[in-house]
Amino acid sequence: MSNYRFSRRSVLKSMGLATFANCTPGLTFAEPRHDGNFVLLLLRGAVDGLALAAPYGDGNYRRLRGELAIPEPGQSGGLLKLDGLFGLHPSLRNVHQSFSAGEATILHAVASPYRERSHFDGQDLLENGARQVGVVRDGWLNRALLQMDRRSGEEMAVALAQNTPLVLRGDNSATSWAPSQLPDVGDSTLRRLQNLYADDEFFASRLRQALRSQDIAGDASESGNGRRRRNDAKQFADLMHSAARFLTAPDGPNIAVAELGGWDTHANQGATNGALANRLEALDTGLGNLRDGLGEAWRHTVVAVVTEFGRTVRVNGTRGTDHGTATAALLLGGAVNGGAVVADWPGLGVGELYADRDLKPTVDVRSLFKGVLEDHLNLAPEFIEQSVFPDSRAARPMRNLIKA
Repeated sequence: MSNYRFSRRSVLKSMGLATFANCTPGLTFAEPRHDGNFVLLLLRGAVDGLALAAPYGDGNYRRLRGELAIPEPGQSGGLLKLDGLFGLHPSLRNVHQSFSAGEATILHAVASPYRERSHFDGQDLLENGARQVGVVRDGWLNRALLQMDRRSGEEMAVALAQNTPLVLRGDNSATSWAPSQLPDVGDSTLRRLQNLYADDEFFASRLRQALRSQDIAGDASESGNGRRRRNDAKQFADLMHSAARFLTAPDGPNIAVAELGGWDTHANQGATNGALANRLEALDTGLGNLRDGLGEAWRHTVVAVVTEFGRTVRVNGTRGTDHGTATAALLLGGAVNGGAVVADWPGLGVGELYADRDLKPTVDVRSLFKGVLEDHLNLAPEFIEQSVFPDSRAARPMRNLIKA
């Protein structure tokens, strides 16, 4: 037996004794696939899209944002210029580098069909792909696996999270992995586990999958144990290293879902510096690690970075922003037809805000997802409309997001 070092929690979790029992054995090693990779990154807490990609060229931006307004491109601590209207937050240097290389697109005034301001309902609607809360209980990406599974017959998706996100839950098989917070166990314990479950096909297969998943994750997982508690930024940076290993493993998954929380900036949000800037820097570092870790596979990869809704245009009484409506999304990867901002910009003037407080939504985020599924993952349009995003004809697939 190889000299693995595993945490008890991650082994039992992958066996199906913890949070996710919807996995099957499947990470066998053979010739690498050449399918496109897709990474869905969920930013939980509602990201301020007017800070992520600030509309500095809108004449009302600086007046409404007040102390949260970020200096224009070229000024000290200023935005990273995208075009004459938009600039990226200065913490997003890796994203800007990808944008300049034609490998990132910024989408603005984006929202799901949700128009209330509950994190829980907003996240559910973002992940289940429905038009209304409470009508769908599985995830749109899990439903999309049905056609992909028929095409390849392999385990195609991995959730890199302690709890599998709703978007990947459902009837179709996926796997999960996350670094453990508990101390490692030795080889003798693993051998006893293998002997214990040798005659139990269900648990034996899940133990084999756990070993293979941990082997793919490699050294990046070891720093996650209880002896080295690290901050969220470092954890996310390491997680993106592990994501790259899964996506480049022979016969490993080519779809990954991950999440990063901490975006609920009600107080002391900051502009160039502060809580939000630090969070954006963590996001940027992780995306850079993913790009670098994928290497040549980056050319065939699309990363969608989305959040449940945006935040108010005006600063609140605690120097932050409250729950809003539309926001910004990111699309990155070597397969992305990038270097542009995609926005039907509604403006920030009088009568142009949603409910006189929020950025007005003009793009349905499902249009983004549909475009990626059809043009990057080659799913049939009819299947997408009928099975993945039912009752969504008004959200037409976005074109020209993916390189031909």
